[in-house]
Amino acid sequence: MTAGQLVWPFSLAQIFDEPITDPVAVFLTILAIMLVAPLLVERLRLPGIIGLILAGVVVGPYGLGILERDSTIVLLGTVGLLFLMFLGGLETSLDDIKRNADKPVIFGLATFLVPMVLGTGTGIVLGYSFWASVLIASCFASHTLVALPVLNKLGIMRHPASTATLGATLITNVLALLVLAVVVRADEGDLTLGFWFFLIPSLIIYTFVVLWGVPRLGRWFFKKFGQDEGAEFTFVLAALFVVSYLASLIEIEPIVGAFLAGVAITQIIPRLSPLMNRVQFIGNTLFIPIFLISVGMLVDPLILVREPESLLIVTVIVLIEVVSKLIAAWGTTRWFGWGFPSTMVMFGLSVAQAASTLAAITIAFDIGLVDEVVVNAIIMMILVSCVMSPWVVARWGPQLQRQPEQTSKTEAASGTEKPNEPVLGKRILVPVANPNTEDNLLQLAIILTKRVEGTLLPLHVLLDHKQPVMESSRTNQQRLLDTAENIAAAAAIPVETIGRLDDSIEWGILRSIRERDADLLICGWKGFSTYRENFFGSVIDTIVRSAPVPVLVSRFPQPIENTEDILFAITGQQANISQIKATLTIAQALAEELKAPLQVLQFVVNSPHDSQVRGLLEQARVNLQPIRGNPVRRITEVLAPNSLLILIESTYQMGQPALGREPEAITRANWETNIIIANFPT
Repeated sequence: MTAGQLVWPFSLAQIFDEPITDPVAVFLTILAIMLVAPLLVERLRLPGIIGLILAGVVVGPYGLGILERDSTIVLLGTVGLLFLMFLGGLETSLDDIKRNADKPVIFGLATFLVPMVLGTGTGIVLGYSFWASVLIASCFASHTLVALPVLNKLGIMRHPASTATLGATLITNVLALLVLAVVVRADEGDLTLGFWFFLIPSLIIYTFVVLWGVPRLGRWFFKKFGQDEGAEFTFVLAALFVVSYLASLIEIEPIVGAFLAGVAITQIIPRLSPLMNRVQFIGNTLFIPIFLISVGMLVDPLILVREPESLLIVTVIVLIEVVSKLIAAWGTTRWFGWGFPSTMVMFGLSVAQAASTLAAITIAFDIGLVDEVVVNAIIMMILVSCVMSPWVVARWGPQLQRQPEQTSKTEAASGTEKPNEPVLGKRILVPVANPNTEDNLLQLAIILTKRVEGTLLPLHVLLDHKQPVMESSRTNQQRLLDTAENIAAAAAIPVETIGRLDDSIEWGILRSIRERDADLLICGWKGFSTYRENFFGSVIDTIVRSAPVPVLVSRFPQPIENTEDILFAITGQQANISQIKATLTIAQALAEELKAPLQVLQFVVNSPHDSQVRGLLEQARVNLQPIRGNPVRRITEVLAPNSLLILIESTYQMGQPALGREPEAITRANWETNIIIANFPT
């Protein structure tokens, strides 16, 4: 018998003879709740997810008895719980954790230790044994990111207070579940040295394998099957459930594995990519709402009426849990000098109890450590905390948008600050002609477009040979544009496809720039120029010399999501300060979205231009490395297998390609390296 199956002498469920059992009717009821409940509570200016939890109480076995919390609800709720933790991991940058490890570690320990101390003392005072009190305290110490959708909606996922709490989630949940395992073994008399020798090494090895192995396997898979969107999505789901299942094999709760899977996968999926949008959509609109409904179905609202003596225990448990989490958040924000809104957001995120708490109290009840009163008190605490959590984040979160925390020196060194430059990407034109390169060019455009809420303009030009266009050519054009439109739609950005008939490819592109008011052009490049093209010009040469807007000439032999680091090389005096600023803005945007560290190489030529550039880069606080020598050789020495190199075009000379000799030489020496060459109109 589990906590969700406790039998009481009376329940509101008796109003209905039997719960709905027909699968279609059950799913229809769940969909109706998912549609109506959030809309109703939002009219009261409360977060929509509160409505899902309360609706679960109403329709559940302790409410009207419309639905039974059967194996199907448990299965879908478990998937939703794993998705919830997975999405939390996806929003947690491993590089951010490395650079700012002190913040999630300190808050993770604080939000674990304070509830453990207060909870254990409270349990002993209430008359429970030491081990039972420790286990009750572990229910306070963990937390579930129920308010994550609210955080995402407010757009403050990358705020220092948010990232600290996301990182702390891993620490506190692992520690709480470790306490659960220790208490169970102690109750069974099996708390031996062998237990510790198995658990701790296996947890360390498991964490390393997930964070090191999954990204590498993913990069290989995306490189091999990157053109199949269905295969990419299936790989992400497989990674989530395989990693979660492996966690259970080493006696760790699957939710820890789900969170680690998200941290690992986020290294290879751009935040604004169509794939990320699909994963978030399926989780936020289907599985996570079912999980929230299933949490509400656990609550028996009449327990306080039937057993008045439990009112004291419920009140004490809820009060201790809320106070301990608030103390931990307040102490941490005072330590880091953050404001009161940060305190409340961190408290709101960490106060919600569901996942680890349910696992702990269910196991405790099964082995007889706690009684039914404590079980229902903990479930009431889950209800109160899950309702409070999104409300607190929704109440104080908007103030973080108006009062962002001051960027620390370590964050500044990562290159995440942005110079004040005119925004590029409001209307990006992307010629699409080759299905093998189309996806990466569109992914690059989507990253830059979605950040500024711009519009994507995929273009395909058919040549006018003064004769009717072949039907196969028109079909191919429409297929390429349809593919581009689908990719843009999957990323939820506006798109305007352009099918054009013109007398040349290059002038069709240049005319479309003016006619559609594009402010940036992204086009593909084969990586070299022939002797004939050097003297008579190629399509790229004509575009680069004549384009009225900046052009990003791009070559992607590797999927863009495989990028592990970004290198912006300033090789001479050909670029002025404004061009370097604009290119740096693009590089920083890509570094943030691809979650890749940015390094800037400045080749020193002993001129006043050097000091101007160095002053600009130091002001932007990027990771700057002054360097001397041959650019081709020195850049090749620095490049890693999955680097993305960004250059500014060289000065054009007669008999040379429009992009200059250096980009070609670097490309030939690093044929498998992704490269973007920025060109600006003169």
